[in-house]
Amino acid sequence: MSDKSQPATCPAHAPSDHPKIKPAKVGILLTNLGTPDSTDYWPMRRYLSEFLSDKRVVDYPSWKWQPILQGIILSIRPFKSGAAYKSIWNNEANESPLLTITKQQTAAIKTKMEERYGDKVMVDFCMRYGNPSTKSKVREMVEAGCTRILFFPLYPHYAGATSATANDQFFRALMEEKWQPTARIVEPYFEEPSYIEALAQSIETAYAAAEKKPEKLICSYHGVPERYLHEGDPYHCQCQKTTRLLKERLGWDDTQIVTTFQSKFGPEEWLKPYTVEEVARLAKEEGVKNIAVCAPAFSADCIETLEEINEEIKESFEHAGGQDFTYVPCLNDSPAHIDALSGVIEKNLLGWLE
Repeated sequence: MSDKSQPATCPAHAPSDHPKIKPAKVGILLTNLGTPDSTDYWPMRRYLSEFLSDKRVVDYPSWKWQPILQGIILSIRPFKSGAAYKSIWNNEANESPLLTITKQQTAAIKTKMEERYGDKVMVDFCMRYGNPSTKSKVREMVEAGCTRILFFPLYPHYAGATSATANDQFFRALMEEKWQPTARIVEPYFEEPSYIEALAQSIETAYAAAEKKPEKLICSYHGVPERYLHEGDPYHCQCQKTTRLLKERLGWDDTQIVTTFQSKFGPEEWLKPYTVEEVARLAKEEGVKNIAVCAPAFSADCIETLEEINEEIKESFEHAGGQDFTYVPCLNDSPAHIDALSGVIEKNLLGWLE
């Protein structure tokens, strides 16, 4: 994002040969998961290797996991993942939808922050995996005069494999700075009233536009191994609370809304019920013909929503006898979502900027 930096000057009362320093400002650095640079084999392989080598994502011992990853998995999976990305790729901009939407979110938040704080802030985004990297954006902010950085993982819920690894990468970037800025991390916002309101509005809009009113709403969250829950990760509980708060805001009862988990990977048991199996069960065993699916854990539409939910999970429901499948888009850069994210940022800037 462009930066309207003021020129660097010598500090007051400093000798004339003192290095020039830019006026201090606050950096607001948004971050999301990441994206491959293209759908071709080698960019996909690099991206998947970085992602699946992260100990926060796959915590098996390296001696056991890396030979499997670098051998069998990364010889085959880039072709499959590349094909999936091609089905949703933003060909006009030659980038993934996640990157397109994150740019749009950042631009909208930048406008709001500059309207409120003027040139005291610098707003930008980075990705945990791929480009633009966290390290490069921290470097840009420090060079622009940011002596304080608010780091905002765009995950409503905390999980070791999402929020924590994003924070890890941010801290690694700070370790390389000679003059290290003061830093704050935005905590998960899964129960923020404005976030729940934005979710509820998106559901109401989708239901109003549907030809047939869905009988059930499936809240499909990205899954993690069940073991993580027992090891202290709060993700499962936070997802359940989001569903409950959304249900209460919509004025529904328990029969109208279901919590599920998607994207299982590997041999372990993951959080259940699995979305792909649950939608089929609803159609087969309960005779449900019309459903809607939303993805509250994703701040922007991506491969897991546009391809997995709107293609694979939809297909599972229809093959089991379901008829009408409504996908409720992520909140993306909707005005209600931008207002919610901006409100969270403003709360976290208290004491730095008023």
